[in-house]
Amino acid sequence: MDLANEYPGFLGSGWVRAHAGSAHWHMLYKFKDAASLGAWEHSIARTSWLLEGEGLVLESHVVRRTGIEGWFDDSQVNAGPSAPVQPPRWKQAVAIGLGFFPLNVIFTYLVTGVDPHWNDIPTVLRILLTTFVMAPMMTYVVMPFITRRLRPWLQKAPKKKA
Repeated sequence: MDLANEYPGFLGSGWVRAHAGSAHWHMLYKFKDAASLGAWEHSIARTSWLLEGEGLVLESHVVRRTGIEGWFDDSQVNAGPSAPVQPPRWKQAVAIGLGFFPLNVIFTYLVTGVDPHWNDIPTVLRILLTTFVMAPMMTYVVMPFITRRLRPWLQKAPKKKA
């Protein structure tokens, strides 16, 4: 993680496991784009580190997430029967709505308070500007917060029919 942190585009990392008693840990790291990730994955520093840790660390499964699905999982798909399940789409939609609505209301009140002529801007340009502000806020602030708070509900296994 310390090595990855030195590479351009590195956004963070962490460790997770399928359940509290599991001996299997999964390393997660996030980069701003595929090029930054590729530079790290093919770096001399990472290759050297993997060679030094040979026998201590096993790379058994690699998953790359590039979009919204990363909000709803712990990158543990196929990690075993006790791994959290990806929530159904309706739960994903609820979680997104719970984050998007208040952010949109706050943004709208702030921007119209700062610029009383905001509503005079052509609609398409106003939506474009709003998207450029809200998409990063949703991705890096709001959705991580929402999914942490809703994790028990989002990952609750569906009830089995009798």
